[in-house]
Amino acid sequence: MKNKSAIVLLSGGQDSTTALFWAKKNFQKIEAISFDYGQRHKIELKAAKKIAKIAKVKHKIIRIKEFEQIKNSALLDKKLDIKKKHKLDRKLPFTFVPGRNILFLAIAGSYAWTKRIKNIIIGVSEVDYSGYPDCRKNFINAFEKSLCLGLDYKIKIHTPLINKTKKQIVLLAKKMGVLNLMKYTHTCYNGNKIPCGVCQACKLRAKGFKNAGIADPLK
Repeated sequence: MKNKSAIVLLSGGQDSTTALFWAKKNFQKIEAISFDYGQRHKIELKAAKKIAKIAKVKHKIIRIKEFEQIKNSALLDKKLDIKKKHKLDRKLPFTFVPGRNILFLAIAGSYAWTKRIKNIIIGVSEVDYSGYPDCRKNFINAFEKSLCLGLDYKIKIHTPLINKTKKQIVLLAKKMGVLNLMKYTHTCYNGNKIPCGVCQACKLRAKGFKNAGIADPLK
């Protein structure tokens, strides 16, 4: 993979940042894309911009307006409680944005096609996660096939963190020598620079660093 190019979906969070530096070690040319989709706060986009600059990769923020018409997620509507279960599916947290990764990967695929890039990296995990169905390996495999068929173009979606726990993701960042850069990442659903410790994202982050026996650089 060393002589190939890739696009990384960079949210500005711990996982996507780890995936970005994994990509830098495995691909010759990297571009990063982030999405402004009307999310609860824009702090993560500032984090993504800074991380991309540190990583010295080309970075593009793509504006998506479609989700503004949905508002059926606590990540899209500040009036909704992030700690509650989703009204339409009690198995899911209210932070679930239906179709988010579907749309993100579709746009990434279109962008890859125009650049003649054949690799997309996304930092999803189906081990320590909030239970979102679009973070599962079977979804990624199915969508990869759909992209290839729909674009008539061979694209590979890489998920380097898919089978890793949060602890393993922290240790991977340490192994790659980028653990200190986690102080620039953003995790909190409430938009706090320092993890609130209350939302699910912050709880998962804290669990990973605690189990790894490493202090979170963000704190």
